[in-house]
Amino acid sequence: MAKIKIKKLSHFDNALELPKYETSLAAGADLRASLENKDTFIIKPNSRVLIPTGLAFEIEPGYEVQVRPRSGLSLKTNLIVANSPGTIDADYRGEVKVILANLGDEDYVVQHGDRIAQMVLAPILQAEIEVVEELSDTARGTGGFGSTGKN
Repeated sequence: MAKIKIKKLSHFDNALELPKYETSLAAGADLRASLENKDTFIIKPNSRVLIPTGLAFEIEPGYEVQVRPRSGLSLKTNLIVANSPGTIDADYRGEVKVILANLGDEDYVVQHGDRIAQMVLAPILQAEIEVVEELSDTARGTGGFGSTGKN
């Protein structure tokens, strides 16, 4: 099993739970908003903001952490994780922050401690990049963006 080392930053609220898997077969562990002064954060309509978690990670080489939306939050609110899935690389040591976007018409208030996203550990393969003059033919060819005629 791969490990993620977590560093609590100076503004992390120790009363908050660390990321954890809510069920034995869960793929993702919830990330919480750790707001300075345990305050609230208002996300205006049609805007994107960075929400701090107060945590930094050390991820084993060969893995990434993907930051993804929580399905309940996406269903029940107008919030989305704007760069879903966001990638936290194994060599990044800064604070993990979540880009939330408000697609609604009203302000959305993020409370200190709210579960704002989930993190999923995923293996990484790096490709060897090779420049060629020709690519092999396939039945699909260059067809894309709905070319199969299916919705």
